[in-house]
Amino acid sequence: MRARSDWRGYLFVAPATVYLLVFSFVPMVIAAYLSVHRWHLLKEDHPFVGAGNYLELLRNPFFRNAVWNTAVFAALSVPLGMIVALAVAILVNQKLRGVAVFRTLYYIPAVSSGVALSMVWIWILLPQDGLINYILRYLGYSGDYDFLNAPAPWRLLPAPAMLCLVAMSVWIGLGPRMVIFLAGLQGIPDSLYESAEIDGCNGWQRFRYITLPLLMPTTFFVLITSTIAAFQLFTQVYIMTRGGPQRATDVVVYHIYKEAWHRLQIGMASAQSYVLFGIILLIAIVQFALMRRRVEDAGEW
Repeated sequence: MRARSDWRGYLFVAPATVYLLVFSFVPMVIAAYLSVHRWHLLKEDHPFVGAGNYLELLRNPFFRNAVWNTAVFAALSVPLGMIVALAVAILVNQKLRGVAVFRTLYYIPAVSSGVALSMVWIWILLPQDGLINYILRYLGYSGDYDFLNAPAPWRLLPAPAMLCLVAMSVWIGLGPRMVIFLAGLQGIPDSLYESAEIDGCNGWQRFRYITLPLLMPTTFFVLITSTIAAFQLFTQVYIMTRGGPQRATDVVVYHIYKEAWHRLQIGMASAQSYVLFGIILLIAIVQFALMRRRVEDAGEW
């Protein structure tokens, strides 16, 4: 029997379709047009340059530095965030009284304002009265800095600044990743663990041979979404570091923002946006190719 088409179904998807067209597809088309023009926001002349903007990006050391910083941030924050989220998901998956409270507490940063969270971390990292330096002074720690007279300027040094962004990213992303991993864990039948325990498997063996393989589809999804989110880092950099110190936290999206609204080079900013899109797409394809076989072997694809 041939399925009937009900026109009323299109009304339900119409708002989402219009939203995607207006705020996603149309801006992408406009950005593609701008990226092949020398388009300054305050100038009337917008000459066509073809691939000129893209070729200029290859010679731009500041843009290459932004790509490198973004790659370093993703390489540190994505695996660390996934490991922490999986560990927390396993903990809150236990059948203990009050565990729902901890699930809520872990998820709170995900529903909070990124600006507010950045301000909290600025307070934590203050060189004089910040929480970290206060704890270190309380513990009497002495190291490369004299914490009593010249506390560590965490956001004013290149390496600590990037590590602070990574730590904040892991904290903010913990809630969503934990929920996804928790859903995957609860989808694994308890009978498998019971059978493995009867066969004499210890906790590590059950985790390695049951939990990890059956969580492969969930892990793949979290990996892709976390990588995309890492390459779109902006709010924390804008509020906390402004790309400093010494351009150590100048990531691609913040670099695009400065190109568009500080230098007013809309054409160049559009070209940078498409380069970022290409990088994310390429990484997603590579991850998909590397993970697909494992997911298929797990029987969950």
